[in-house]
Amino acid sequence: MEKALSRMVSEMTDKETPDQSARVDERPVKRDRLIDAASRLFYERGVERTTLADIAATADVPLGNVYYYFKTKDDIVDAVVSTRIGAIEATQAALTNQYGAPADRLKALFKMLPEQAEMISQRGCPNGSLCTELSKRATGPEPNSARLMQTLIDWAEQQFQEMGRSDAHELAIEMITSYQGTAVLSHAIASPDLMRREANRIVGWVDELQQSVTLKV
Repeated sequence: MEKALSRMVSEMTDKETPDQSARVDERPVKRDRLIDAASRLFYERGVERTTLADIAATADVPLGNVYYYFKTKDDIVDAVVSTRIGAIEATQAALTNQYGAPADRLKALFKMLPEQAEMISQRGCPNGSLCTELSKRATGPEPNSARLMQTLIDWAEQQFQEMGRSDAHELAIEMITSYQGTAVLSHAIASPDLMRREANRIVGWVDELQQSVTLKV
């Protein structure tokens, strides 16, 4: 989901500033390259199996320069988590701006999932797998990592509230739990179709919830 969300924000920004690429050098600074490399490696290999040398090599940054930006590996982990949270929040803001109805925002979010099905079946959910690993670290859980899930839950709850649902919190938990559980199972049995079917089911479920609210009114 992360790549799809980031691309959506990027595409919307590009539409607003079509000549931006001609005026601004898009090459990221070293710190950004290190965070991006760490994020990709954490997803592909896991946090514990990724070394600072791995991150430096992937980012094409001399290992000695890493310590100028991050004193420890934990600092990079925290930066990766914060960056992912920022990407989630940016996507949520983009969906809010693009879609007037809260149900449409929720459906748009899950309509992005099918194109990520192959990736999820191979490696799991980028954010869910990171949260799980960080919660089991010998050095203790990453304090910020729970926000990866909480940010999704809070936004989903807000959409259900705007739909007029008194059980908004429970519905938000159900939605995110369903997605995360399916991501785990899809990865465990290497079934991208399972992820696609669940995405379609959630879209239909949101439609049913919206219709039930409309009928009550």
